[in-house]
Amino acid sequence: MHLDTEQQTAVIIGLNLDNEQFEYSMTELAALAEANNLEVVARLVQKLDHPDKATYFGKGKVEELKMTVLDKDADMVIVNDELSPSQIRNLEKQTETKIIDRTGLILEIFANRARTHEAKLQVQLAKLQYQLPRLHTSASQRLDQQTGSGGGGFTNRGSGESQLELNRRVIEKDISHIKQELKDIQKSDLTQRKQRDGKNIPTVALVGYTNAGKSTIMNQLVNRYGENQEKQVMVKNMLFATLDTSVRKLIFDDNKTMLLSDTVGFVSKLPHQLVKAFRSTLAEAANADLLVQVVDEADENKELMMKTTEQTLKEIGVENIPMITVFNKADILDEPRPQRAGDNLIMAALEEDSIDELVQIIRENSYKDYVTEEFLIPFDKGDIINYLNTKANVLSTEYVAEGTKVKAELTAVDSQRFKQYLINN
Repeated sequence: MHLDTEQQTAVIIGLNLDNEQFEYSMTELAALAEANNLEVVARLVQKLDHPDKATYFGKGKVEELKMTVLDKDADMVIVNDELSPSQIRNLEKQTETKIIDRTGLILEIFANRARTHEAKLQVQLAKLQYQLPRLHTSASQRLDQQTGSGGGGFTNRGSGESQLELNRRVIEKDISHIKQELKDIQKSDLTQRKQRDGKNIPTVALVGYTNAGKSTIMNQLVNRYGENQEKQVMVKNMLFATLDTSVRKLIFDDNKTMLLSDTVGFVSKLPHQLVKAFRSTLAEAANADLLVQVVDEADENKELMMKTTEQTLKEIGVENIPMITVFNKADILDEPRPQRAGDNLIMAALEEDSIDELVQIIRENSYKDYVTEEFLIPFDKGDIINYLNTKANVLSTEYVAEGTKVKAELTAVDSQRFKQYLINN
């Protein structure tokens, strides 16, 4: 076996139940393994009508898996589906190696990527919920040892029933505690969101498959229009490079403002524990005025990625929100860009023309309630003039005997706020 300081190796294996997405899901599984710093040394597949209840795979394939593990001196086996606790236990016994299912692998990745306190709590909650029925499997023990979750050290194959019950109660208590802590955080987030809503600032959320280029697009927009251009988000060519939702304020040349959020990326078969745990993080998308779905134009599986994104959004309750679709990375294919068709855009995130076109589409969808009005502001109401100069798009200013005549483009809310000064009111 390899030392812990070396990159660990894995055999990936999948069961094809006549699923059209199978080949893609296996390619994605290899990418997920790489994202968790694992080297895939072999790939096995089996096609069956239904999984084996005891070992998920057929007897012959399990024997082949065992021989492959020995031949490659692999550290673990990663299965392309979520297995039952007994299936993991039986496979570990027959192959004499660690078995991690797809859900376990994604949980490990999330645990390693979480940076903020909230993200760490969300991942810990998902891991505990996953581990609860798996207390006596070595896979869950490995997860505990790696990430130090609340259930750490509980797994023991020789434990008696009373010890298992004790472990279960401890984990259930941890789950309850974390849920309460997350509720408190969510209350604070809701208060902040209400304060933002009260300021009538449009909110736009970038959503889509992991590694489609959402963070690159956000950085381009923040660099050009950001209130604080230093607040860049991390970009890395890796699945789930960042889990934390980032919200940035953009201010355009005409004083229109916007809040832009970059949400956690999606992936096929995203564990339901994580979807549920990250629902609050994804609330930025659920409460957005506009969604921008970012798709990797260069990926041959982009249609499946779009389906996954839309299914995940539906699962977390994000529905009936206007959405534009951006097909990014067109430069890889050397496609003409930017190309716009309605609210769809083919683009390359690092090219200025593409960002210009994207901004145009976002603005058209975000500022529909803006109106152009003329005001006559008394000279002693300088604060109103200052407000319009900083919060509205002032088109013209003229000084007359009665005061300052201002023509401005502004929100309908602000128009009502100063309606007593409207000309032709």
